[in-house]
Amino acid sequence: LYQRIVGVRASRVSKSLLTGSLALVLDVCTRNIVHRGALAQDIGLCAGEPIATIMARSAAIILALAVSTSALAPAPSSKPRRTATPAAATMETAEARGVRDLTGNIPDCPATLWDADEVDVRAARQTAAPLAACPSERVARGGEDVAYFRANADAILKELETSGCIWFRGFDLMKTETGFREFYEAVGLDPCLDPIHTSGLRSFASQEDAIYEEVNKQSLSQHYIGLHQESTHKKTATYGAFVCFKPATVSGGEFFIADAAKIARDLDADVAQRIYDKKIRISVSNLDLDFLGGLDFDLGETAVRLKEPVMEAARVAVDKLVAPKFDMDLEMKYGADGKPMRMQAIEQVASPFNRHPKTGELLWFCNIHNHARYLRDRRPCTVPEVGMTEVYHGDLSPISSDDLDHINEISEKNIRTIPMQPGDVLLCDNYRVLHGRDIFDGDRYHAVSWFGGLVKDRPADYDDSNANSKPGDMLNKMVNKFLVDSF
Repeated sequence: LYQRIVGVRASRVSKSLLTGSLALVLDVCTRNIVHRGALAQDIGLCAGEPIATIMARSAAIILALAVSTSALAPAPSSKPRRTATPAAATMETAEARGVRDLTGNIPDCPATLWDADEVDVRAARQTAAPLAACPSERVARGGEDVAYFRANADAILKELETSGCIWFRGFDLMKTETGFREFYEAVGLDPCLDPIHTSGLRSFASQEDAIYEEVNKQSLSQHYIGLHQESTHKKTATYGAFVCFKPATVSGGEFFIADAAKIARDLDADVAQRIYDKKIRISVSNLDLDFLGGLDFDLGETAVRLKEPVMEAARVAVDKLVAPKFDMDLEMKYGADGKPMRMQAIEQVASPFNRHPKTGELLWFCNIHNHARYLRDRRPCTVPEVGMTEVYHGDLSPISSDDLDHINEISEKNIRTIPMQPGDVLLCDNYRVLHGRDIFDGDRYHAVSWFGGLVKDRPADYDDSNANSKPGDMLNKMVNKFLVDSF
């Protein structure tokens, strides 16, 4: 049915997702027919309808869910698949190393700290103090081990508050996952989950050490990742530590950063104030349901018009059953970009500026450089349509190309490319510094850990077991196993 109606190959990914979708909808149908379940009514399978009608709507929902999830996978690369870079699988276990296994015990990412009311861009610039160089650098002299970082932890954290980012260069300790964990624990950083961990699009390099793999997959090697904070409207990691275990073996793949405080100062004041006054909304996914157009037809003299009710059933199904798993306060809307059969998952209205939670510095706290469709269409991008993002004004009107060109110009003017070598670490204040990655050829192994704060700042009643702080881990594993890793 999927292959005939949607017209794409029924890959093993599609089949797995169809099986799950079918089981879900059959469960809803059963409860609706037998028990008149409330959930069934929520997604448009109303009590008292004929079974044939219920099953017709169910089929549409199965297709909608299957298309939405199977399309998330990047197109298979035409290049030969390389063997995955050996990573945590070759390590000693945490237990063998005498450290705590963090699997299933990583706290959730903290809530975004917003201080974005009554921003006057010009006034903020008049009182702004000079900015320190970003990043600052600490270069190994040879022989530094974990004791160096313990002894200098306070100075490192003070330097981080001033510069926003520290580039640790030439340290042998961080050339392995084990040593990288020893580094961040010595500094006193408290790991947390990625803000979009529940999306399933973030795989671990070493879960027992709270280390995620960066975007190293061959299918996305030719995709340019623009400047962004690791943040959603709801959640933001306080700090991030990016480590290079192996740079790209052929070329490219450089990591880059930009100072969000500097961008906030360099943007044209009129453009910046206009974007702030109108606010923004970010669309994180497209679901094209053009195939549902065939549901409006004439059967003899009877006009059958199922497109609109099935579109609404699909919207409600995704809204009720899929969107909550991403924990991003998404709204499912049709036609925001002018395509009436395209459903988009759109975040809530947000400010493009924010004040730093500690220093009060005005920051460009916005992922336009990475998420604006206009900019993505003008640089290397291998993300499938369902994964294409867009940024609107708060009322969902389009942001002008002139404003986007200016934002792009200022963003790229402030980019600092970091040619990281094995063992190099960039420790970033995730509010103050945006990051990205260039395209690459060859194999590449970079990783990252996220931190909700400092161990010393944990409350007195902190629950070290974190037994209830691993949201969406099952979904994360499932999507990585059946979707992301299938290509």
